[in-house]
Amino acid sequence: MALRSLRPGGPTPQGSFTEASRDKGRQMMVSDQEIVERFPVGYHPLHPNVSLNFQLNRFYGWANEERMLEELRTVAPRVSDYADWTRVMLEFSDKALAAGRQLPAAYYARAAQFFLGRDDPRFAPALRRFLDNAEAGNGVTATDRHSVPYGTTRLTAYRFAPARPRGTIVVFGGYDSYIAEWLPAALALRDAGLDTVIFDGPGQGTVLDAGTAMTPDWHLPVSAVLDHFGLSDVTLAGFSLGGCLVMRAAAHEPRVARVIAWDILTDLFEASRALFESVGLGALTADFDSLPAPVLDAAVKEGCRSDLLLDWFVEQGRRVMGVDTASSLFRAWNTYRTDDVSHLVTQDVLLLAGAADHYVPLHMLGDQVLTLPAARSVGARVFTETEQAQNHCQIGNQGLALKVILDWLDQVDGRSAEPSALD
Repeated sequence: MALRSLRPGGPTPQGSFTEASRDKGRQMMVSDQEIVERFPVGYHPLHPNVSLNFQLNRFYGWANEERMLEELRTVAPRVSDYADWTRVMLEFSDKALAAGRQLPAAYYARAAQFFLGRDDPRFAPALRRFLDNAEAGNGVTATDRHSVPYGTTRLTAYRFAPARPRGTIVVFGGYDSYIAEWLPAALALRDAGLDTVIFDGPGQGTVLDAGTAMTPDWHLPVSAVLDHFGLSDVTLAGFSLGGCLVMRAAAHEPRVARVIAWDILTDLFEASRALFESVGLGALTADFDSLPAPVLDAAVKEGCRSDLLLDWFVEQGRRVMGVDTASSLFRAWNTYRTDDVSHLVTQDVLLLAGAADHYVPLHMLGDQVLTLPAARSVGARVFTETEQAQNHCQIGNQGLALKVILDWLDQVDGRSAEPSALD
């Protein structure tokens, strides 16, 4: 195993992603720097609650509209709980849609839907508004959207191919993702010369809405996608919990040649412990199998009443994992780890981490490196506060993360040389 440390750089200036640049990407390559400049730089103090502040920065980062940022600066005094959050985000979405601002309307709707239960009557309309406007605002056509057979259900996928592909990348999300949220990054990768496929897997986005829970056997949905599109020699990337899932898939899918964990996540159950410890329930996670299920369930229910993030994390977990009780959820979380499969990973691997990730402890980067003895090479990069990329999945400077990925792909033959104008 060869270990590379990818050297930090500075923040990249803010730019915009116009319809013209989308069309340009279909016809010719654009420079990596132009791609980086499509994404804003800055992690903004928009709300005192760490979790809500992260989500506000996240959704603004995809829409990248200055007016939206100014609107979000007014949120904190109006939002103290999830009910407030939903009301304000729907209000903002309505106003943006009326003004023809498709991407802000989409991401405000996604923010509103984020904390809603699926039985809430506002859930489906907010989701539909998000999907319709995210696609339209990013210039997505019907031919870009695909339905991939997977067991008794189907996976939602998008494929964006440049005229002359220089490589292939397949990307999926994690614990709370709709892959349509990631469309701006997918188009950026296409414009960087990559045949780009992104998809919702089981337990994610539209597939979860259709009733299919997540599986730790992540090579199964990846294999279904590769089969459907006839792909091999691909770079496989997973973000958030996808940083765990990508290792589990790569260990069993030989058509994967390169692996990107954006960010690393070696143990979902361990990552959840910090949330329980923050409300004085750390002892629950230490030896949960020895506790009677009713006692564990009651303690978790009480803890959720006192902490917004824990409440969301547990409720989302029940839905994603397809379980009803906290005790069942703990057992499910415990299967999402990488130490049992990492020794089977033989590909080139890139590990990304945020220095101040509030979901994933930084020591997991070292843990992941140490369990990859058979990898062809391992590149590692920690993003810092100076770069405005210290947070989970580099929210605050996603353009920089994309630049690091593209540079790494050039090093490991994941992207061929750009054809000259005479080719």
